[in-house]
Amino acid sequence: MSKGKLIVFSAPSGSGKTTIVRHLLKQEELNLEFSISATSREKRGQEIDSKDYYFLSAREFKDKIKNDEFLEWEEVYRDNFYGTLKSEIERIWSKGKHVIFDIDVSGGLRIKRKFPEETLAIFVKPPDLNELVRRLKDRGEETEEKISMRVAKAPAELATAPLFDEIVINKDLDQALENAYSLVSNFIKK
Repeated sequence: MSKGKLIVFSAPSGSGKTTIVRHLLKQEELNLEFSISATSREKRGQEIDSKDYYFLSAREFKDKIKNDEFLEWEEVYRDNFYGTLKSEIERIWSKGKHVIFDIDVSGGLRIKRKFPEETLAIFVKPPDLNELVRRLKDRGEETEEKISMRVAKAPAELATAPLFDEIVINKDLDQALENAYSLVSNFIKK
């Protein structure tokens, strides 16, 4: 199977990585396909199984870990697992496409370590923590407790930014989209 490129976007929740990834997926010339992560968390809002995530029970997730079916996985929050199934990457590469990830910091760095030449790892940075909190609250999808958990985790995630190949600061969305497009386009052409 011929390998495509792997484009990793990681950031603290609320930084705008999902918005950037969705924008890049619309750019047909980039030939990207979204890597659907597996998770044991509950669906949010209008999320669809096998489109937004592969929703698994905690037991199913743990069984796949035991069977070495993940490229990477993480227990992001207690009993909340996220991971990338090896079969997902194979599925996308078999179509001749490049894989784009919207993934937590630990998972993104694991992919970079496993595929150093094929991976562009981009960290999306919010302008500051206050803006991060505002964005999380504006989503209206989570409890104050969940938002507090995400904000508490953000400083440790922000500290990993220098480990990534590139950093996109998402202060002005249009500029962040332009920067991300340029980085991805140039990497794919290599």
